[in-house]
Amino acid sequence: MADAIEELERKRAECNARADEHRAKRDRLNAEAHRWADRRAAVVDELRGKSAEAQDHRRTRDQLNEEVREAKRAREEANRNADLMAEKVAELKRNHVARTDGPPVWRLRKELKELEFRHMTSTHTKEGEQRLIADMQRLQREIKAQDDLLRKDPAVESAIQAAEKARAEAEACHKGVEVLAEKAQREHESMVGLFEEVDKLRREADEVHQKLVEVKTASDDEHKAAMAAIEEVRDLEKMLYAAKTKSGLVVPPMEAPKEEDLFARFKKGGKISTEDLLALQKGTR
Repeated sequence: MADAIEELERKRAECNARADEHRAKRDRLNAEAHRWADRRAAVVDELRGKSAEAQDHRRTRDQLNEEVREAKRAREEANRNADLMAEKVAELKRNHVARTDGPPVWRLRKELKELEFRHMTSTHTKEGEQRLIADMQRLQREIKAQDDLLRKDPAVESAIQAAEKARAEAEACHKGVEVLAEKAQREHESMVGLFEEVDKLRREADEVHQKLVEVKTASDDEHKAAMAAIEEVRDLEKMLYAAKTKSGLVVPPMEAPKEEDLFARFKKGGKISTEDLLALQKGTR
């Protein structure tokens, strides 16, 4: 019997050690799980912040794109008005040229461009180049004279000013479109960049979550193993108790008096020991 008791005590010690080892691993894994959970929370918070910022850029971009569309419509209208004003000026000039029997300005300008092209792309003798330059200067004087004469006509001058104003408005509209389009593009690029960061953070969050699950699962396995070892210890202790009792190494404790028996004895005036009184007090708490 002594050998059996010794073997049971050895097994109990081994089970206790195994339970302690599993508990220690479980505690380390739980601490690691807390760190992974904190990391996941930080990544998710950053992800949400980046996503909200990206959505803000998207809304701003969409608003700017709508403003670009409106600005383009205004630009088209301004361009049509400028074209109409320019056509009106051209018509007045044609009529004015017809009245003065002078060469049309458009023909003079065409001849001037041809001479300028010939001057830049061809080789000339010194005398030939001088004649070419003289012809270009003559055409420039004739064009200026035509323009000066045209602008003395109040109707032509008024039309020219209106055309210049219309063209300036069209240019301003075009500039406005460019400015809005550049702003919209910057918002779009910011949005895309942030969504790329969000995708990276989402992948990181998934990886961290997977690691957390792995560590938590391992912790749960260690906890179950510890509980199994502790349960085995309890079974061994019962077997030890039974073996020691059978061998006379321990005496089973007497069963404590029931609470109702103590009350009955107390009412009848019977004696109650200090131990009984303590048991009664403990039972009435």
